[in-house]
Amino acid sequence: MAERLLSVENLKVSFFTRDGENQAVRGVSFHIDAGETVGIVGESGSGKSVTAKALMALTPPPGKMVAGDIKFRGESVSRLSDKDWRKIRGNQIAMVFQDPMTALNPVQKIGKQMVEVIRRHRGLSQSAALNEAIEMLRQVGITEPERRVNQYPHEFSGGMRQRVMIAMALSCQPELLIADEPTTALDVTIQAQILELLGRLKERSNTAIALITHDLGVVAQVCTRVIVMYGGMVMEEGTVEDIFYRAQHPYTKGLLHSLPKRESGFKERLVPIEGTPPNLLDPPSGCPFMERCPHAMEKCAALPKVTEVSPSHRYMCWLAEGGEEAQSNERA
Repeated sequence: MAERLLSVENLKVSFFTRDGENQAVRGVSFHIDAGETVGIVGESGSGKSVTAKALMALTPPPGKMVAGDIKFRGESVSRLSDKDWRKIRGNQIAMVFQDPMTALNPVQKIGKQMVEVIRRHRGLSQSAALNEAIEMLRQVGITEPERRVNQYPHEFSGGMRQRVMIAMALSCQPELLIADEPTTALDVTIQAQILELLGRLKERSNTAIALITHDLGVVAQVCTRVIVMYGGMVMEEGTVEDIFYRAQHPYTKGLLHSLPKRESGFKERLVPIEGTPPNLLDPPSGCPFMERCPHAMEKCAALPKVTEVSPSHRYMCWLAEGGEEAQSNERA
């Protein structure tokens, strides 16, 4: 049985604004085992990036974790002090942010930034930390790392800066790497290289990866399990095979139908999901997908229970109970 690395129970994160409480994450529960790659997917505003930052206690103000518990290796980390979090963050749990240009200090050389992180968490000497930084840059495919450590972030391309961020995150040998949209704004060739790199590094070090993305194609390439989020909640969770071949939730099916099918050999019109996501300043009391769902019923105004299809596959939808009644009440 796989070793449980991270457990999230009933996580709720809100942003307290002038307009009111924006309930960005509303009761999310999931787990990540050692060595596995889990994709957290959903369109913009689904709560996936807010969830990722909450896992490392990096929710920006005016945001706040208002309920729930996060356990790492069985120990609760939800209420740790900043001092205690600094021992975990970057060391046992590391993060690759969406925009490396804002995550890297533009006025410090790459080598100095990497050495600072390595020395803080691993206690190496200056020279040993520099050698480690050079080796990590080499491992992520940056040529001439001895020269590149003396360059500034603006001297690297977008793909290279992302590689630097991955090298920095992995330099402290974390047990869990959280990658928040690591291939966004990169061209498809560089995307493929970054995904291949993550896969190789995971195999080499057995690091677990939480991959935050809106791209199901990326998930299909590198993930073993998938968590589908919408309206700040988990709609469906399962293995890659469960989600891509046995999807149950109408939202998951909508995401899959909106993907272009390259193997078909002829032009096909994409099928969009009509409507817009719910307003989380005033979230619906029932299923958050109700207003956009082609199968919506009256009882969708109440929150559905979670149905377990198999030990690896669960989803939250009234269709699990509705059967023929649900089909006969489909919207036109």
